[in-house]
Amino acid sequence: MSTTPTTSSPLHYARVLTIAGSDSGGGAGIQADLKTFAALGCYGMSAITALTAQNTVGVQGIHGIPAEFLKAQIQSVVEDMGVDAVKIGMLHAPAIVDVVAWAIDHYQLHNVVLDPVMVATSGDRLIASETVQVLVRELFPRARLITPNLDEAALLLGHDIANAHALEAAAQDLLAQGARAVLLKGGHLPGDEVVDLLAQPGIASQRLASPRIASRNVHGTGCTLSSAIAAHLALGHDLAQAVALARRYILGAIEHGAAVTTGHGHGPLNHGFAPVAMHVRR
Repeated sequence: MSTTPTTSSPLHYARVLTIAGSDSGGGAGIQADLKTFAALGCYGMSAITALTAQNTVGVQGIHGIPAEFLKAQIQSVVEDMGVDAVKIGMLHAPAIVDVVAWAIDHYQLHNVVLDPVMVATSGDRLIASETVQVLVRELFPRARLITPNLDEAALLLGHDIANAHALEAAAQDLLAQGARAVLLKGGHLPGDEVVDLLAQPGIASQRLASPRIASRNVHGTGCTLSSAIAAHLALGHDLAQAVALARRYILGAIEHGAAVTTGHGHGPLNHGFAPVAMHVRR
């Protein structure tokens, strides 16, 4: 009988890295991302791009992290713990974008979800104009999915998106800018139904619709959705499944947080309304 010991891969969590800005109020940014990862059974890690003085009524200040320190954060995490998916949020300067593009290539990071954060729920602008072109050029081709809302898509395309019928053309224009897949979020359109559109080259777009949930507490909705998509990609779902499951999660988070008062403005979602145990796998 052989006495050679058997070997197997070590157990590990589904690991998701967020590269984004910090929200001191806890409703969006890094804080929302980490809450989402935990609620969906993933192990969350972070590389902070900027600090904000922020609450439910607005953004009072932004302090950018130096590009070399962002690089150090990413190196520290990836080289020790590994990464199964990445969510990218607020990138305030061209040098920050360049570091993220370098990291994706250098570490061959997959399952990258880019939320092109440009405008806060309060209407505050969060990205310098000169950064937009660099972000499109460097990160659209490297991300598996981009998740702009209508305000962000309007900035990227140079024109407003008037209604749900215009989502398809806008999504195709974003693909033409180099994106590999687009989830164009139509939540800012009027009406009782929220319509999002998932567009990928060469296949028919998916229209994703759900009844609108009346709530003032929608701060961090975009951060949370993109983080949930990244988490489900880390768990092994394909892109369409990840998007559908993430939408289901965020609808629950909005519904279960609608009646709660937090602060004097747009409050946060209820990220922990139905937490699941941490996933462990080989």
